[in-house]
Amino acid sequence: MKLNKTLMMATLVVSGLLGGLSLQAQDASNQPAASAPPMRRPQFSLDGMAKQLDLTDDQKAKVKPVMEDQQKQMADLRKDTSLAPADRRAKMKEIRDGTGAKLKEILTPEQYAKWQKMGPGNRRPVPPAAAPAADAPPKN
Repeated sequence: MKLNKTLMMATLVVSGLLGGLSLQAQDASNQPAASAPPMRRPQFSLDGMAKQLDLTDDQKAKVKPVMEDQQKQMADLRKDTSLAPADRRAKMKEIRDGTGAKLKEILTPEQYAKWQKMGPGNRRPVPPAAAPAADAPPKN
């Protein structure tokens, strides 16, 4: 009788472990949940930029193609796997500088100064901790 109870307990423990392992194997798949949105890079937001810089309707119409062109160039650059990382960063800087030159012709001096203080990407403001102080001594 004692042997039957021991065998029955051992069978229950083993079946419980095997059942748990099979569930873990199913959960370990690398498939994202169906309801999880795909990871995306922040995109340019004309509305956000217009609000932060107080753009007129005329300025919005001129800024939109400039920013869309920058987005397209950056996307094409990301797809180009032949460039070394340093070359890619240099090319991205060229694209951003070109966009800045175009925007300088569209924006007022005050708007342009505000735009320059905003971070890259969809031009969110740079947090104060990340922005170097103008009068800070150089780091060695």
